[in-house]
Amino acid sequence: MQVRTQPAGLVAGDAPSARWDTEVNVPVDGNGDLDFRGPAVHGKRGDRFLYLTWGNITDEGHFEMFRRAKLMLNRIDPGLVRSADNDERTLVGTIRLADACGAPRCARVDPPDLTWSLG
Repeated sequence: MQVRTQPAGLVAGDAPSARWDTEVNVPVDGNGDLDFRGPAVHGKRGDRFLYLTWGNITDEGHFEMFRRAKLMLNRIDPGLVRSADNDERTLVGTIRLADACGAPRCARVDPPDLTWSLG
């Protein structure tokens, strides 16, 4: 996951599964519209997203990104977001990390490759 400009919670590409946790605040504006804020949240208001960042570690120990996937927050059902907030529950995104060719997922990720539920 990318937090601000840096990768966070690195997981080996051949791991059987991966998990990232991040805090996202969801203020509501005067019109009742949801917004998403937090260190891992990117994009402008109304078009916010999380990045999953793919890369390699150099011999010197530096991360070199080669691909990213956007998990669009504005595509989450607002009722689900409000339920998570009202019930103080966790919102969980489940993503297929590989595309149909077996390559790391990139670009914008939509259902059925990304689903959201209450945890």
